[in-house]
Amino acid sequence: MNTFKITAAAVLMATTGLAGVAVARDQIQIAGSSTVLPYATIVAEAFGENFDFPTPVVEGGGSGAGRKKLCEGVDENTIDIANSSSRISQGDIDLCKTNGVNEIMEVRIGYDGIVFASEINGPEFAFTPADWYGALAANVIKDGAITANTNKTWADVNPELPAQDILAFIPGTKHGTREVFDVKVLEEGCKDTGAYDAFLKAAGDDKKAAAKSCLELRTDGVSVDIDGDYTETLSRLDANKNAIGVFGLSFYQNNTDKLRVATMKDIVPSTETIASGEYPVSRPLYFYVKKAHLGVIPGLQEYIDFFVSDDMAGPNGPLAAYGLVSDPELAATQAAVAAGTPMGPLN
Repeated sequence: MNTFKITAAAVLMATTGLAGVAVARDQIQIAGSSTVLPYATIVAEAFGENFDFPTPVVEGGGSGAGRKKLCEGVDENTIDIANSSSRISQGDIDLCKTNGVNEIMEVRIGYDGIVFASEINGPEFAFTPADWYGALAANVIKDGAITANTNKTWADVNPELPAQDILAFIPGTKHGTREVFDVKVLEEGCKDTGAYDAFLKAAGDDKKAAAKSCLELRTDGVSVDIDGDYTETLSRLDANKNAIGVFGLSFYQNNTDKLRVATMKDIVPSTETIASGEYPVSRPLYFYVKKAHLGVIPGLQEYIDFFVSDDMAGPNGPLAAYGLVSDPELAATQAAVAAGTPMGPLN
């Protein structure tokens, strides 16, 4: 096994979200997910310290924004890699093709969980998706009918929850975390409460319209979108002690002195429960590589090989130590990266 230098500066950069400043285009340019940002920062700093290439520039901005930047074109003024905490969409792929980006490599780096956490000295919460839907949805089912949501406390939603005012800080719509929250929490909760069936009937069996209704949230201030990263969510919780925030597992694990995590369907989020598939709100993390830049941008192939190496992304590597759940199929990813295999059609 190779021994790579992982300095305290690399971990500090990951923790604070700082990125280097581009001084020449011989630097790899990366943008996207705030969830993937700390992992990419650790890898970028280690790459700069251990290889004869400049340290890559890693920026945030959100998964959707990163993928959009990737698809702007193939010239050297466009980025090389988009980090993403949700899978690329067909719309992204179509935009890429429109701008001449015809081959993209999809690289899965591991897994993360979405956790629900509150101020460390507050009460304990044991959530289900139905609880979150009943708290945040614009419309809910009451006495068999669709009605505007007037729940004030979590106990109004579920008598077994604390009688604490509902206030939730959730990821904004540009974040990959929000996409997973919508699908695995709101949509599932909508179905569990019977709201989806009611919406479907009201929409004349239009499934898209029913799903859209499931994602309509209250506008009375109890559901607040956070467009920044998890540090902004944490600062909001610090100022609002009764609030609940949505975070990535790794961010929570690095802030256990400030946050109390809730269970979801009676499962405690952890690297073990996510790796086993037991925790219900987990998701794969990715980055997407513009194949047209391989062999053009110095160090790009070496960087992606390094990122998915056992030394970095394996179960005993620094990314796992920071909170990434190592991919059980990492060897297959390594082989695909080494071969330069572009992604096929979405399935």
